[in-house]
Amino acid sequence: MINAKNIQKHYKDLHVLKGVDININKGEIVAIVGASGAGKTTLLQILGTLDKSDNTTSSELIINGTNVNAIDGKSLAKFRNEHIGFIFQFHQLLPEFTALENVCIPAFINNASKSEAETKGKELLEYLGLQERYNHKPNELSGGEQQRVAVARALMNKPDLIFADEPSGNLDSESADQLHQLFFKLRDEFGQTFVIVTHNEELANMADRKLVMVDGKIVDKN
Repeated sequence: MINAKNIQKHYKDLHVLKGVDININKGEIVAIVGASGAGKTTLLQILGTLDKSDNTTSSELIINGTNVNAIDGKSLAKFRNEHIGFIFQFHQLLPEFTALENVCIPAFINNASKSEAETKGKELLEYLGLQERYNHKPNELSGGEQQRVAVARALMNKPDLIFADEPSGNLDSESADQLHQLFFKLRDEFGQTFVIVTHNEELANMADRKLVMVDGKIVDKN
């Protein structure tokens, strides 16, 4: 599913990633942990094609058989929209749109019709227990509900991969636990692969594997 070799990243004189190698199998839930500043989010953004690694001849990033370093611009954006979903700590919902409209955005980007997108969006929101919240805007939802809307949005185009950056970091313990259980339910029912950056030790220990980052390198691959 993901094969990455010698991922390097500099921001001017700051060497953030120092030759990361990582292999993730289809259907795995992998947690990436480490202290703040270890490079976790930078790695997640590169694996998710939101950022590029340094242009070195030995660096490689293959996702589901596609060499993403070889594509750019609209082709890369299309690949990302069709194959990758994202969940962030601060749900990143658009405040002026309803829950259903937020969920439908990836489908609209993928040129789905309004009726097709809304039908799928309602199915996802119902699956996540939000069938009474279709027309509510983010400020009318609880934190846990907002994050479930963000999960529905990430699932909209049936992506192979879901990247989550501190997905439960802004939730109370009960909502966080519900979200964690949801990730495993989604994996078991739909076979999706999850890569999760987290400081939550309970979530990290639930994962199939826990990768520990220190100073821009993965030092433990339990």
